[in-house]
Amino acid sequence: MLLSPKSSIRPNLAKPRLTKMRVLTTCIYCGCGCGLWLEAENGKIVGSYPSQNHPVSKGGLCIKGWNAYEFINSPDRLTVPLIKLYRNSLSPSPHSSPLRGEEVGGGVSSRGGNFEESGWNEALSLVSKKLLQFKEQYGPDSLAFLSSAKATNEENFLMMKLARAVFKTNNIDHCARLCHASTVVGLAATFGSGAMTNSINEFEKADLFLVTGSDTTEQHPLIGSRIINAVLDKGAKLIVVDPRRIELTKYATIFMQQNNGTDVAWINGMMNVIIKEKLHHQKYVEERTENFAGLKELVKDYPPEKVEKITKIPANLLIQAARLYAQTKKAMIVYSMGITQHTTGTDNVKSLANLAMLTGHVGLPSTGVNPLRGQNNVQGACDVGALPDLFSGYQKITDKAVRDKFERAWKVENLPADPGLTVTEIFKKVKEGKIKGLYIMGENPLLSDPDSNQVRKALEKVKFLVIQDIFMSETAEYADVVLPAASFAEKDGTFTNTERRIERIRKAIEPKGKSKPDWQILAEIGKRCGYREMDYRHPSQIMDEIAALTPIYGGISYERLEPFGLQWPCPTKEHPGTPYLHKNEFTKGKGSFIPSHYVAPDESPDREYNFALSTGRVYWHWHTGTMSRRTSLLAREVPSAYVEMHPADAEKLKIKEGEKIRVSSRRGRIEIAVKLTKKVKEGSLFIPFHFREAAANVLTNPAIDPVAKIPEYKICAVKIEKI
Repeated sequence: MLLSPKSSIRPNLAKPRLTKMRVLTTCIYCGCGCGLWLEAENGKIVGSYPSQNHPVSKGGLCIKGWNAYEFINSPDRLTVPLIKLYRNSLSPSPHSSPLRGEEVGGGVSSRGGNFEESGWNEALSLVSKKLLQFKEQYGPDSLAFLSSAKATNEENFLMMKLARAVFKTNNIDHCARLCHASTVVGLAATFGSGAMTNSINEFEKADLFLVTGSDTTEQHPLIGSRIINAVLDKGAKLIVVDPRRIELTKYATIFMQQNNGTDVAWINGMMNVIIKEKLHHQKYVEERTENFAGLKELVKDYPPEKVEKITKIPANLLIQAARLYAQTKKAMIVYSMGITQHTTGTDNVKSLANLAMLTGHVGLPSTGVNPLRGQNNVQGACDVGALPDLFSGYQKITDKAVRDKFERAWKVENLPADPGLTVTEIFKKVKEGKIKGLYIMGENPLLSDPDSNQVRKALEKVKFLVIQDIFMSETAEYADVVLPAASFAEKDGTFTNTERRIERIRKAIEPKGKSKPDWQILAEIGKRCGYREMDYRHPSQIMDEIAALTPIYGGISYERLEPFGLQWPCPTKEHPGTPYLHKNEFTKGKGSFIPSHYVAPDESPDREYNFALSTGRVYWHWHTGTMSRRTSLLAREVPSAYVEMHPADAEKLKIKEGEKIRVSSRRGRIEIAVKLTKKVKEGSLFIPFHFREAAANVLTNPAIDPVAKIPEYKICAVKIEKI
């Protein structure tokens, strides 16, 4: 219809056309690395859907993946920089007012300052100024940086570069220290590479799974479903070894419910049986390993009857499990933090590696030792060097040739050669007054670290605290400066999943408010500190730098990662990636048997603290809950904290389902509702650590593995009281 001249100048009252788009990306939750589509409508994410062709998820998602978008739109998102002003200062300016911990009017400034909105220029100038001031006044090692398994590879690399090239400190670490540090150390010592040896797709053709310390269906649901399908559809056998009666035990051929913290003993017991009955792979052991004699001698001391006394695993059941594992052709060991989060975590990992080598179950498809990484990019954050003793690609900072290479590439001199502090050591040094400035990106240690009352004391004492995050976390409330970061939907980059698959995340919408991608923030701070080698226009340039400096990522580029990524090692531009490791020989040449004797947990139940507490995750939530508890469906399903208790214990103590009790350790106490279940053994408790109102890590033991420096989250002694 033709419009008259009069009508043609009328305002257009029609509704604006909706603009929809779908962007392929990688899930932000666990280490599975599932592929999903984010659907955007008029600049807002309105849904997430599975990728039908993705090699990991294959058209499926867990409930968190299906809802991996709602938190992006949360009204709680940080959208502008915040600077804390202290009202007891005579000056209102954050540049001139004393910051926390400094002398004010004859006393120490309080924690009670108020955040006020700031511009980026003001906030970044303050951060750069204060960090440089502490570097000059107290030395480079007065600063520490905590990177993030939620951030991209590119962002973790830049955090490492900022710490080392700009501030000249190796005090850089991240949450891998709290979950899989013992994996990195243990597998590197035995195999030469501290990563999952095989691929998720190989689960489909395995003949047997030995799952220990992994509540797989809860923590890695898409991998858990692979195990169940292999058992039900293809007749695979399943051995589950766990202190809790997890979901997988319903499908298990053999279930061994050991005492918590006794893993070295039962693994040694299995190897005792295998060697005694000559079920080990003699040819493989002779040709591909070393120190078999040392292993054989040590495990003589672990006959099944002795192991039963330590672990409470019946001797005949242990013998059955040993025979089944040794005599199965394609057997995969699968483990997670139930193995690693102990003072003997490194010994646990080495023992599993010993078991796999003893039976020839490494270096072939559908075999191997397969640690399931907890967070979406904890593998990648390790790969790119967010660690106190390693550059990207696990290149040692103590190696002068490696330092020379990075100095040439980064155009700096005198990169620090001494290993820096780990996460747990950093907070101790803050309390001692040695660390003055702390920069935390995308982590919430006040809920995630052990003995959180001590973390709180450290946060109260540090002179200058910078938090970079998407939400005002419990930790961020203690900050001097809060920098608003973009979510995974608002930036480009890469994650590396548990099977070493480097995958793209792709920008679907613009950052919320004035938030910025972490990589842009870090690069800007570097430039404001006078360092010009962080001038990037796109994260693909950062990946090119990673590839140039990191042999295992040498063939990686954004073009080559389309559409579903590549698995490292991928050393050249022509290399197809590596589905499984150690094919013809181990990364270190011959695999090393490194036997360990059983050592009891640092803290066991006694007369006063008479329950053994373990912590972990549940299907509906994630880590400290900053994302999942801002997702309505997930929050509705599990709205609050609970403690699992065996009904027999509850009956003795006259405690009812849902009743609130007090749980206390030598470090603190919480009040929490009771959930009665036979999942836990009598005398044991389990608490998910997602809930700030009953934070499990108030209770947990900060005792650490002496080698990997990982805390003992999985067992501590507690007592319970009726309220």
